[in-house]
Formats: sequence, structure tokens, C-alpha cells
Amino acid sequence: MNNFKRLLLLGAVAPTVLFSQASNKKRLTKTPNVVFIYADDLGRGLLSYEGQQIIKTPNIDRLAEQGVRYENAYGCMFCAPARASLLTGYHDCHGDKWKISGAGLYSKITTGELKREKVEAAYDEQYGPIDDSEVFLAEIFKKAGYVTAEVGKLDWGFATTHKQMKRHGWDYYYGFYDHQRCHGFYPPFLFENGKMVMIYGNTHADCAKTSEHDENGGYEDRWNKNGKKTYSQDLFLEKMVDFIRTNKDTSFFLYHPTQLPHGPVAIPEIHPDFKDNDDLTEIEKTYASMVKMLDDHVGIIIDELKELGIYDNTIVVFSGDNGHEIYYPSKGKLAKPVKNMKTGERFDNVNTKYYSELAGDIFDGNDGMAGIKRHNWEGGVRVPLIFHWPNHIKGGKVIDQAVANYDMMATFADLLNVNLPSDKDSRSYLNSLLGKKVKDKHDYIVYASHMGPAIVSQDGWKLRYYGPKELFQLYYLPDDYREEVNLSNKYPEKVKSLKMQLIKECNGDINNGWFGKGCGIMRRPSLK
Repeated sequence: MNNFKRLLLLGAVAPTVLFSQASNKKRLTKTPNVVFIYADDLGRGLLSYEGQQIIKTPNIDRLAEQGVRYENAYGCMFCAPARASLLTGYHDCHGDKWKISGAGLYSKITTGELKREKVEAAYDEQYGPIDDSEVFLAEIFKKAGYVTAEVGKLDWGFATTHKQMKRHGWDYYYGFYDHQRCHGFYPPFLFENGKMVMIYGNTHADCAKTSEHDENGGYEDRWNKNGKKTYSQDLFLEKMVDFIRTNKDTSFFLYHPTQLPHGPVAIPEIHPDFKDNDDLTEIEKTYASMVKMLDDHVGIIIDELKELGIYDNTIVVFSGDNGHEIYYPSKGKLAKPVKNMKTGERFDNVNTKYYSELAGDIFDGNDGMAGIKRHNWEGGVRVPLIFHWPNHIKGGKVIDQAVANYDMMATFADLLNVNLPSDKDSRSYLNSLLGKKVKDKHDYIVYASHMGPAIVSQDGWKLRYYGPKELFQLYYLPDDYREEVNLSNKYPEKVKSLKMQLIKECNGDINNGWFGKGCGIMRRPSLK
């Protein structure tokens, strides 16, 4: 469906009464709406304003050109901790700030093996009660009088429940409760404000998840449309536009954690930009079309804000959860698990590491950095971050200040004059957005990974811990964007000081930053 047809479709969607809790609220003077689009596994190198040559992203580019973008923005190394970190304002190296439960039980509702009530009760029991003193991102907005909504992927870990969603502060929710189901794009049911909504024509219990390879029928499975009537991201777009229309006269916070462009790749049709590109394999064209759809949807949301006359009073934030991931392997061109396609060897992540040109990634999704998702190389954690607010944020600025996903909470709390608990890791960067002197920036950013944690100082020194070998490597990022020169032997005192700080941030145990060892996910609850 092209943009014009999609806009006609959305124009026919009448506002519903789902959001009536906001109908009697008046817009707070000079308080902006916020639309936060959180892309999934979108390496920043996939955006054309960052130099992407194959995929054009004009709508996201305009946000960057007219707004502020952060050069040194950090997410987490993969999705579950990234969302927990974003919503709680804590970094992911503590080991004890949140629980992440395993996924997979919700698919058993479609097969008839389990009842929805039993699944949710099991997860609620496993998570346990949330302390009354805990504050989540959506609650910051609620305290300032906003209506809050989340549309898309689940906001928490690998599985959530209606009880959890309400406690996190969402007035309205539409989407998935189970991360494993998000790997398909044709769900037989989704959840809306606690109710299970059936999607007619979608019949696959796994939401039609496909193979990440073309071999052994992967291509045929991807384009077999049996039981695949409605694409989830189209449903999300309709619900977001509906929410914006219904709440145009109040203050709202709309959070959209997308499925795009997380794989395995699936799209209703190849975008015209790529159909005749002989340099791309079919699976690469499919992946590129997913990125293109994300950009198209950003454009539709912007157009809607303009049409309703609330564009100038809306902050649009565009970011991502973690670094780039490969979802388009092609035989002889790009392998998964990734390897050096020139030598046939796997990267050891000490002396050899993932670079796009070695692995065969035609898109260079990590923007030339080392590593990909799950790694503690920069390519695994650096993400796009754009703020756009007409007439309030001076456009065209690129800011070097190092910021993290867990800083989003303090930044919006600062904007809305809401107090935060003192133990949050979150620091406000509102002043840098507004062109003012920064009061309270981090001295360093820390993050976990499947290899071990890392720490990056505000002036660009980075220490990474590689747990399997129990070694530390030191890099100076301003002079070494690709992390090619290990300086640990040259600057032992710098290693020592950063190591001490990193261990402190890991609550005294560096394994708390090693996902899968000191920190990790719980098994999904067992059902008798």
C-alpha cells in the first residue's frame, strides 16, 4: 500500500471512544505533546542523513535537519534491557533493578493449549509486586496531566501483562504482550486496554514468523500469504492516528515501540525503490522495504500533526533500542551467524571483530563502527537520537554530549517540572536541547552486553570488558571511531580508574554487566 492509499484509509477511520478518559481535560498552557518513535534494531547507518546510500529516509532526515540529533547516544545491547532501562531510568549493569521474564506462553493461546487468564496470572506471580515508590517514564507524564498511550511492541522485557502495563502508567495500550510473537508480523490477536482483540484472517500461532534464510523454503514461506491478511504495523499506524485525533485538544504522550526493522524480514510488498535494484538480493530488498515503511509511517504521523494544527506544539523523538542486527543473510554474500566472508572465519571479538565490509553487509547498518547487536563494541549500542520541536529547538544541530536511553526520564521530568527519586541513574540533557549550558551531564555512560560491560567517559575514553577471556581493552573514541587501536598497555592508569568505576556501577560485581551470567532473563513461568 503506498502512502496516498494509506492516508485515504486512515482518513476513513473514525475516532473511537477508547480514549474518552481525556475528553474533559484542557490543554496545559505551553505544554507540548510528545510522540516518541522507538525503532527496533535500527542501526543508525540505515538512515540516509547518516550517509545510507541505498535506502532513502526523507521523513526521518527532515526531523534530523530541522531538529537536534545526538552523535553519541547509547541504547543497550539488545531489546529487553533497552526497554526496561528506558522506562525505569536505570542503566542495565546493576543486576537487581528489574526482572525480565522469558517469552513464548502467549502463542499457546492460539493453539488452545492455555487460557489467556492463566498465562497472565503466571507472569504476574513471577514478576511479583512492584514497589509503590518505583516511578516509570509514562508516570512522569501522568503527573504533569498528560494522557499516555503505548502502541506497538510490549514495553517490558520478553513478556508482560495488563496489570504490568497499568502499573507502568499507560492509559491506553494496543499491541503485543509477548516478544516472541513480535518476530512475526501477522498476529491472530493483539491486546487493547486489557482485552484480547482477534485479527480476522491472521491464523498463525507464531504470527507467521519466517526463516532468516532463503534456503530450505525460506523464500516461499515468506511470500506465502495464507493466514496473513493484516500486517501488524499497519494496525499500529491506524491506532496511533486515531489516538492523536482523539486527544488533539489535550496533552498526550504517545510511545510507539515499533517492530520495524526487526526480523525475520516480512513485508506485504517490496517497495518500488528496490524492485529493480539488481545489486540487492530478494531478502535485502525485503529488509530495505521494512526500513522504508518505518520512514513512511513517520511521515504520515508528521502530516497528521500538521493537519490537526498541533505540529508546532508537539515534540517528536526518534530513536532506537540497540545497534544494528543482520536479518538478510544471502548464501556466499552475508552469513548468519556473522563471519568474515573473505576468510570464512568467525570473529573472536578480541583481535578480530565485525565490520560491515568484512561481513558483507551492503547497507553498512552500524555506520562503520565495530560490532552489532549484543556486542559491547560501539556498533552494538550506539543508536540514532533525534529531537524535533518547531520554534523551540533550533534545527540543524549535532550535539556531541554522550547521553543514554536511561536519560530520557530525567530529561522529560525536567521539561515538565516533575521530581524524580534520587536513586535514578537518569540525567537531564534538556539544556543541551534548548541550547543552554548543561548542568548535570554524566561523567560516563555504562552498559551491559553478552560479552561483558563497558564504560565510556564523557571525553571519549572507553573501557570494555570481555568476560570469556577476563580481559579489558581501552580505546579513545574521538581518534578511533572503529575501535581498532587497543591502548590498555599504553595507559594502565586510565584502565585502572575506569575499571574501578565500572565495577562500582555494576554494584561491586562486574558480572552484573555480563548478560547471561551475572544478569539475564528468568525462565518463562512453568504452568502445571
